[in-house]
Amino acid sequence: MSGHSKWHSIKHAKGAADAARGKLFARLARQIEVAARQGGGDIEGNPTLRTMVQKARDASMPKDNIERAIKRGTGELGDGQKYEEIVYEGYAPGGIALLIEALTDNRNRTAQEVRHAFTRNGGSLGESGSVAWQFTRKGVIVVEKAVAPDEERLLEIALDGGAEDLTDSESSWDIVTAPQDFMAVQSALATAGVPVSSADLSMVPQSTIPVVGGEANQVLRLIDALEDLDDVQNVYANFDIPEEVMAAL
Repeated sequence: MSGHSKWHSIKHAKGAADAARGKLFARLARQIEVAARQGGGDIEGNPTLRTMVQKARDASMPKDNIERAIKRGTGELGDGQKYEEIVYEGYAPGGIALLIEALTDNRNRTAQEVRHAFTRNGGSLGESGSVAWQFTRKGVIVVEKAVAPDEERLLEIALDGGAEDLTDSESSWDIVTAPQDFMAVQSALATAGVPVSSADLSMVPQSTIPVVGGEANQVLRLIDALEDLDDVQNVYANFDIPEEVMAAL
């Protein structure tokens, strides 16, 4: 998981850049809209919506944008799209498993774009179920070591909040939770004054595959191409790339 979380942290930082902000906001708005449509517009009564809204706030998405997305989802504005959730599975160079979550109003368009991204970047699109078994839904909270308390104290705070595990990801700690405990652990960290770098519900690989050299560049290029697609919301992978290689790329 360490390699994937490091890449996720880099993408999280990229998302904060002005050039990417418009696209990030559009993606978050779509996720909020779908969550509100499926579970209602009450943030406290809809855990998925609460998580999506918190992600939007962390990204400095304007309050008005968030409220409009919720209202589109509940039908109050009457201009919401009917998005379909689709999961694609495939492989990057080196046999790296990829799980791609998309929200689309045109299944054929999205499938063509995803297939094109795989083909152009040396990957292969797989059948449904070909790689999903290698991932488990978890909450992942990343805390940078530079601002974290010592490992024993951080582990104590995390476990008291309901976390399952604390793993070492070189320059950061990854706190892993069950999905239903994700918000509680975030609250425990906030109460203890622990700054969080990123927090997401993620598909965590059960094991990882080391990737170095030119192959690492190929893997990241494919993931980048997939994440650039408007309909793609999340890309999960089971690679592990050394931090110094990641920084160079």
